[in-house]
Amino acid sequence: MKAHDGMYIDGAWRPAAGRDTIAVVNPADEQVIAEVPAGGAEDVDAAVRAARAALPAWAATAPAERAARIAALRDVLVARRDEIAETVTAELGAPLPFSQAVHAGVPILVAGSYAGLAASYAFEEKVGNSTVYAEPVGVVGAITPWNYPLHQIVAKVAPALAAGCTIVLKPAEDTPLTAQLFAEAVHEAGVPAGVFNLVTGLGPVAGQALAEHEGVDLVSFTGSTAVGRKIGATAGAAVKRVALELGGKSANVILPSADLAKAVGVGVANVMGNSGQTCSAWTRMLVHTSQYDEAVALAAEAAAKYGDRIGPLVNAKQHARVRGYIERGVAEGARLVAGGPEAPREQGYFVSPTVFADVTPEMTVAQEEIFGPVVSLIRYEDEDDALRIANGTVYGLAGAVWAGDEAEAVAFARRMDTGQVDINGGRFNPLAPFGGYKQSGVGRELGSHGLAEYLQTKSLQF
Repeated sequence: MKAHDGMYIDGAWRPAAGRDTIAVVNPADEQVIAEVPAGGAEDVDAAVRAARAALPAWAATAPAERAARIAALRDVLVARRDEIAETVTAELGAPLPFSQAVHAGVPILVAGSYAGLAASYAFEEKVGNSTVYAEPVGVVGAITPWNYPLHQIVAKVAPALAAGCTIVLKPAEDTPLTAQLFAEAVHEAGVPAGVFNLVTGLGPVAGQALAEHEGVDLVSFTGSTAVGRKIGATAGAAVKRVALELGGKSANVILPSADLAKAVGVGVANVMGNSGQTCSAWTRMLVHTSQYDEAVALAAEAAAKYGDRIGPLVNAKQHARVRGYIERGVAEGARLVAGGPEAPREQGYFVSPTVFADVTPEMTVAQEEIFGPVVSLIRYEDEDDALRIANGTVYGLAGAVWAGDEAEAVAFARRMDTGQVDINGGRFNPLAPFGGYKQSGVGRELGSHGLAEYLQTKSLQF
């Protein structure tokens, strides 16, 4: 694992404008493993200028050639899969098998999907006496989070490249080594200089400078709703496009006809994956009153099996935040049936897999995004009650419905105010759009819908 002491700008690693650095900490043992530059406005400006200069040539590059570069990038990610997984484990804390399968594996799938879409997408169409062109929106400022450090980068960079845009990436300060590794892969794949640029730094400094820069045409941000509001306001004042993938408080609705044991087991596993640090995790489990006690017992048993199998949270602040939510759940009357706020280890930012029963919809643990391995079981009386609870938050990112009959599950899912719903444990599809309703964001990622975020239309009349 190698840390660069510069920024990747215009196809080369360059010294940062300032001397400030960011310490990268392994959350499993709290040891500093590297330092990277803490970039500022001057670094961002250099990166945006490089992206602006590279834009005309890359936008004019044939889609087939753009597809070939993305395919080459995918191949580099495949070749460096083990290194990617080890890097993510070191700076995020995810168990190595999870890093190999998900943190390294999913971005490879997504990059491959955009290699295909870049070659097949209809960038031109005839509409009556007009020709309509889908053209790149321009320079993209991409600001990515730490929870899925490589996937979130690829989910923005790959469609931007496919569209013919150029990019400046500001990754999360907790996981910059994965971003630097990605920059190496871009270089190795032969992406032209200036098309992709990387500036590491703090969100309020480098991230804000990128969002405000007049040379950026679109800001693509994934993170908290609070920060998303600020970025949206900044972009709106400049009449600049945004794509925002924000928070979630997803409902896992188990209808009475479902296989209860399977639904509960998969539901708990969904939350425990990545130590609960997933915006689409099904943290609210809604169970019919007739099955509630059995579901509570099943959930407690499922959570107990995880024990030491989940990794730590990303940093000390997140560790304190999640433990605080657990304490607040207890204070508001929820019943702990697994886990709790006590740290299970003396070292590292670990939190025990936690399950709350007797949670009511208005409780804090049922309304706010915790971003940790915490499941809340909520009882409902009938389907209308379940729907009211499922839709009763400011979020609408993801969810799940379980039923004995698929049509029954689909009928309920269609009534949910949610951007993506898994039916009876539906599998991940890199071509399906992902994004939220309400305060869970604006726009979509993945597939053709994700590509369209980076395009603007021009029509010629004949």
